[in-house]
Amino acid sequence: MKVSSYYGLNRGQASLKFLDVDIEKDLKLFLNAKAIRSLGTPWSDHCEDLLSSFFNEVIQAIRNGEDDKALGLLTVLKEPNETHLGLSKGESDGRGLGPKKAREIWNAMRQSKAVKSGLLTDLEDTVLLIDGVSVDIVSDIITNIIRGPLITYTQEVCVDLGIPLVANVSSGPVWNPASLSWEIDFVSLPTPNDSKLILIPKEIVRITSDYDVDAYYRHFVLEKLRTEEIEENTALVHVLKSKKNKGKKKVYKTDLMAKYGTKKKAVVIEQTDKFPELLAQYKAANAEPSPTLSHRQIADAQDAPPTDWDTLLNSVLQLVPGKKEAYKYEDAIQALMEALFYPSLVHPTAQTPIHEGLKRVDIDFKNHAQEGFFEWVGRHYIAPYVFIECKNFGSEIGNPEVDQIAMRMSDKRGRFGILVCRSVEKEERMLKRCKAAAVDGHAFIIVLQDKDLVELVEAAKNPFTANLYELLDRQFKDLVM
Repeated sequence: MKVSSYYGLNRGQASLKFLDVDIEKDLKLFLNAKAIRSLGTPWSDHCEDLLSSFFNEVIQAIRNGEDDKALGLLTVLKEPNETHLGLSKGESDGRGLGPKKAREIWNAMRQSKAVKSGLLTDLEDTVLLIDGVSVDIVSDIITNIIRGPLITYTQEVCVDLGIPLVANVSSGPVWNPASLSWEIDFVSLPTPNDSKLILIPKEIVRITSDYDVDAYYRHFVLEKLRTEEIEENTALVHVLKSKKNKGKKKVYKTDLMAKYGTKKKAVVIEQTDKFPELLAQYKAANAEPSPTLSHRQIADAQDAPPTDWDTLLNSVLQLVPGKKEAYKYEDAIQALMEALFYPSLVHPTAQTPIHEGLKRVDIDFKNHAQEGFFEWVGRHYIAPYVFIECKNFGSEIGNPEVDQIAMRMSDKRGRFGILVCRSVEKEERMLKRCKAAAVDGHAFIIVLQDKDLVELVEAAKNPFTANLYELLDRQFKDLVM
């Protein structure tokens, strides 16, 4: 049973900001350090500081010969069953990261030349250079280190969605960057089936690590060894005789693998110690985090059906215009837009206070777009956040509604927003109102009616849609041209 079903949230994965995991089984997705860094929010910055603080403390202890200290820091790490991510089959059982595995990692790290030389600088490097570390182990380590921010995130989500919290639940080890030590506290957490649960933001998980031992081995390490063999003119070098390549020297990968071994990680570790520039080259080629998982990819990992677009849309369209169902309308719009705009827009927040609490924004999203319409808007205009104002009016919206969303914007918060309403009778007049706000420098506002939501949903339903946000492109062009 998934979290959404257990707590009766009436929302599917596409309309939830967290991973809707099974409360008993593990989901084969993993936390990704580069994905966390790329978010660029205060929350992710805090997580990044914790990761850096812990990893540096362990590395420094090993370099200083403080083996007992390093081992003590690592043995606290365990498989975090409360997140329900990992490789366990059946119920989450904690057979992964634990004291035995932590000791193995400690032993590999204290023998590593990369650790002692300073070549190993980031936690994710261990996937390539530390024996016994794999993508699931790194994910578990990350979860342990950022457990504090994840608990805070879980509490905020539970308050927003009405998920009951149980007081005085053991937090588990929490990393304190001030004391550089592990601490345990008692906190409030959800406890489905009497087991504590920690929720994970869906934008920080990936199917695998951004760093791949096989790719590093084949495309960097073996290529370097090939060059070395050719330069030294060893027995592995073949001189080609064909007319096209006559005289060209070649070394076959099969011969390299026979000479240096097929245990890829062992070869990678040995050759990176010998040629440390290889790691820098590989990291430079993989500097960007892999793309955020789409809802389709998450559904595939969950073995779940695709997004139910009709239900999301009808939840909006069936509401009666007017103040009576204004809050239901806002909630339905948030659910629909979270599904439509993810992964370009992430981490939606409802009723965000601004101007010291004097005003509120109905919904705001963090602009995390790496391509497409929202990336373009963020690159050419000011759009770190995208604001949504919801008007379930039974009558025409006018200047006051346009001014309302415009005056909530600033250079710091962003200058782009969407005004959602049921219908607009005089569209040309509405466009003039929005153009006036843009000319005055207040904001760039797109108006979406029911019919526009229908068009967006139809585009989202089609897996072959080349430009999901073609409607937004058209409306923005009308606004600025």
